[in-house]
Amino acid sequence: MARIVGITCGTLVAGDDHVAKQAVNRAYVRAIQQAGGLPLLLPVTGDEEALRSCLDAIDGLLLTGGVDIAPARYGRPPHPTEEVDLDRDAAELPLIEEAIRRDMPILGICRGVQALNVALGGTLYQDLPTELPSRIRHQQTKAGIARDAFSHSVTIEPRSRLRAIAGADSIQTNSMHHQALRDVAEALRVTARAEDGVIEAAEAPDARFVVAVQFHPEETAAHDEVSRRLFEDFVASLR
Repeated sequence: MARIVGITCGTLVAGDDHVAKQAVNRAYVRAIQQAGGLPLLLPVTGDEEALRSCLDAIDGLLLTGGVDIAPARYGRPPHPTEEVDLDRDAAELPLIEEAIRRDMPILGICRGVQALNVALGGTLYQDLPTELPSRIRHQQTKAGIARDAFSHSVTIEPRSRLRAIAGADSIQTNSMHHQALRDVAEALRVTARAEDGVIEAAEAPDARFVVAVQFHPEETAAHDEVSRRLFEDFVASLR
């Protein structure tokens, strides 16, 4: 029987149709299905009992990408470049804390690694171009590079779960973020960095499975073995 993976959503303000929405990119759903999991979209809700019920119904948690986490959540003043989703923060951060308490397997992607770090007490660089300038294009789509194309390499730490999954000390990744981990939560270990030092992955070594990456393997899983194995290892940990 397929294991159920809860996938976090973001909120969208009402557009021309005057209807507010909750949504997630299809690539996450596709990657979980291809790895043998059963995806279940989790609502953005301030009802803590409902969130606990959501965790009761799933076997693992996928933290997806999206807009920035409100800097007040990690004790920083707002930066002009930030775009936040306060409703999502209010739902997702407690969800992560409870999932960690239950030792539920977690896979975090882009915003997901940032949310994991903030939920556990860490902080973020709020805008890499101004706070940590680099020749690496961490927002590759702004340079016309497709989401499913690789744009830079990352070096992986030995004796990490990500190293075992990748089967290599260095891999190629895509990149679509302007924020990144700064002060890393004590419960996490940094397991990969880009050439400019930006943190590209972290994991909780004492957990059953808590692996989070700054890049977007859901966009490359269809053609990249390492990306595909990351989802397969996550789903396998649910059994």
